[in-house]
Amino acid sequence: MQRICGSLAAAGYHVELVGYTRKNSVALKAKPFSQKRINCLFKVGKLFYAEYNMRLFFYLFFKKNDCICAIDLDTILPCYLVSKLKNVKRVYDAHEYFTQLEEVISRPIIYKYWHWVERTMIPRFKKGYTVCKSIADLFTQKYGATYEVIRNVPLLAPMEEIEKKEKILIYQGAINKGRGLEKLIAAMQNIQGILWICGEGNFMNEIKSAVIKYKVTEKVVFWSMLNPEELKIKTRSAYIAINPFERQGLNQYLSLSNKFFDYIHAVLPQVAMNYPEYSNINKETEVAVLIDDLEPETIAASVNKLFSDKELYTRLKNNCKQTRDKFNWQQEEKKLLAFYQQLFNE
Repeated sequence: MQRICGSLAAAGYHVELVGYTRKNSVALKAKPFSQKRINCLFKVGKLFYAEYNMRLFFYLFFKKNDCICAIDLDTILPCYLVSKLKNVKRVYDAHEYFTQLEEVISRPIIYKYWHWVERTMIPRFKKGYTVCKSIADLFTQKYGATYEVIRNVPLLAPMEEIEKKEKILIYQGAINKGRGLEKLIAAMQNIQGILWICGEGNFMNEIKSAVIKYKVTEKVVFWSMLNPEELKIKTRSAYIAINPFERQGLNQYLSLSNKFFDYIHAVLPQVAMNYPEYSNINKETEVAVLIDDLEPETIAASVNKLFSDKELYTRLKNNCKQTRDKFNWQQEEKKLLAFYQQLFNE
């Protein structure tokens, strides 16, 4: 969202990014666009969503706007209602396939509600964009909605390569259930290298317990949350990367995670899942070793191969350098600006 709002502001749009205050929220930094956090009494659960949607509705209703963009399904209802009442343009930005999130599909009542929201709202948002072609195609097939694909990719920036002194495997991102991290920890028993885990999440205690269970304490380093610049340096310092996702619902199967591109921009060969979006890019330009499952033996074999096969490693590394020039925010920004220019010219 920072990139999207920044690009629109630089193009002359008056943009405000609206969110909510979390318990661990840090102070907002000055940006070329406005920012607003809504304070809620409830912080989690159904009461939080109900309160946040109500407060968001009134905030948007009394705010001057020509277009309202809903980010994922959990903001779509108030955005729709305000756009109808004020007769302003509306856009849907789908960062993921929300109804196929593991925490949604594993809870029947919750799934039933969000599925109703999806099938009711998406047909009413004729304009929108999403992060990958698989989700865009699915929205067209199910709801007749034709959405632009605007990928979540980094800015292309000059980069000096860092000398790789150790065989380090890096994982960056959320430490949540469904990321395959426990199986990755188990695989470390047979991996000839060190694992860096950069991130935090609600599955951290389970992962740290797995490190003890599988007796790999000396092979796993936790770096917690790093600021973006620190994370870039850590990623570039690693030898290879991993991007594991368990297939729990279509959201993860159809995913195209931002870390996939972060690794490419760091010129880092990676082990990733053999899911449609990764497979399509890898067929075009081989930047990863793709695996069909997350069994510890499969992970270990693929990681060790990247560590030991110099020819494969060099080929993937060189391909990453070329792929950076194609998948970067400078390219995606053009599609974003063209989308909004067309929207306001209609």
